[in-house]
Amino acid sequence: MSAWYPLLLKLEGRKCVVFGGGPVAQRKAEGLLQAKADVRLVSPGATGQLMEWFERGLLRWTAREAVEEDLDGAVLVFAATDRGEVNRKLAEWAARRGIPANVADDGENGDFIVPAVLRQGGLVLTASASGAGPALAARIIGELAERYGQDYNENVEALRTIRRIVKAKIADQAERRELLRAAVSDEALTEWRSASWLHEEQDRLILRLRQLADERKG
Repeated sequence: MSAWYPLLLKLEGRKCVVFGGGPVAQRKAEGLLQAKADVRLVSPGATGQLMEWFERGLLRWTAREAVEEDLDGAVLVFAATDRGEVNRKLAEWAARRGIPANVADDGENGDFIVPAVLRQGGLVLTASASGAGPALAARIIGELAERYGQDYNENVEALRTIRRIVKAKIADQAERRELLRAAVSDEALTEWRSASWLHEEQDRLILRLRQLADERKG
């Protein structure tokens, strides 16, 4: 079994090529669009949804079979056709160019796999069974969706502000870590959802974080 290293990639504006025009390719393209990637679709045909995205200018579609030059400038490749031999060829092209490739019908032989994803604004949660059980990963994401609703997007935006303020005002690294840990307690997360003063009252925020940190110690 392959050992996988989990990470999140910043793909905004970067060329990612999806080969294939069926439902699997559509799912790959959708995830890339959510990441604001420059999505290039290469396939003789496409689903209705893919064509709609193309017509709206959300992705570029080359309506033909793949050629190796389609990979020029790409940072990721998704081999998602309905033909295994074609997908393997695409992965070989990508390997020659040092471009990571996802092989939809044979994840173990690709360079990366795509986990099930839950997005709540800035909060991104993923789950994977290392390519062995996509249905299990989808079930886990469903359970996470029930636990982490839209409220958590508000928390993400608040914590972004809090982290910026703490980094600017607290020089001591140990105290920074302590205050940021206090900022994600259940009590704190509930408080931030209605704390409209965060941006304007930085000294008040630091004082409140120190109080929360003291409560954690007690």
